[in-house]
Amino acid sequence: MNPLENLGTDVNELVSGFVSTPIFGTLQSLGFTQYSFWLLVATILFLVVMFRFKRKQAESLVPQGRFVNIIEFVVQFVRDDICKGILGDTWRKHFPFVATVFFFVLFNNLVGIIPGCKPGTGTISTTVAIALYSFVYFIYRGIQKKGAWGYIKSLAPEGVVFPLNLLVWCIEVVSTFLRLVTLSVRLFCNLFAGHVVMGTFALLAALFVEPVLENFSLQALAMSSASIGWVAVLIVIYLVEILVAAIQAYVFALLTSVYIQTAEATEE
Repeated sequence: MNPLENLGTDVNELVSGFVSTPIFGTLQSLGFTQYSFWLLVATILFLVVMFRFKRKQAESLVPQGRFVNIIEFVVQFVRDDICKGILGDTWRKHFPFVATVFFFVLFNNLVGIIPGCKPGTGTISTTVAIALYSFVYFIYRGIQKKGAWGYIKSLAPEGVVFPLNLLVWCIEVVSTFLRLVTLSVRLFCNLFAGHVVMGTFALLAALFVEPVLENFSLQALAMSSASIGWVAVLIVIYLVEILVAAIQAYVFALLTSVYIQTAEATEE
């Protein structure tokens, strides 16, 4: 029997496993899905790590221990590379929000990589909700800096004659709302695709080992040796997904900072 005969069915079952299913309640009302559960787990883990970090950090003036040094390195990276690098002099007032977004997305992404877990950011409803927070935040900051009418007018560059300025304004309005879509869809698609790929290679490894467990023979044993290659590829993909989880958190926080900077920018 060819182990690959059932691969299509198994992949379909794998993909269907990523669909939100309510643990209690319904999707049409107030339902609590498996993604909601892992989102809650990641949030608790995030808070525990941050509180532990602050407690350990307060114990001495100089950072001590690998845990404190790693977290402090990441915090400084977000501060210097994302906030200071993009926002300039206004970075202090935006740093708490940008850092929270970064770590929240990062912890949810990383939890989803643990075998048996799912990422809280693995459903489009969650990524839209996080993107909506960023969207509302940079719009609010733009209005706070320029006033409501000033922010609306700023979407069209000064010095452009009518009716071209109206056309540019309409394009900028659409572009502004598309930021909500790009933030949420990019994060969701990258995580969804990565987990499907990891799951597929895990299935391939299992399919080639299964015949040996069911009916041991030299032929089945020889066929199962192919699973070693699939496991090796799976390990590589697993390591890549850890990197992708961090990169997606970085991109999300970076784009949030860019949108804040754009909203607050004044023409000279």
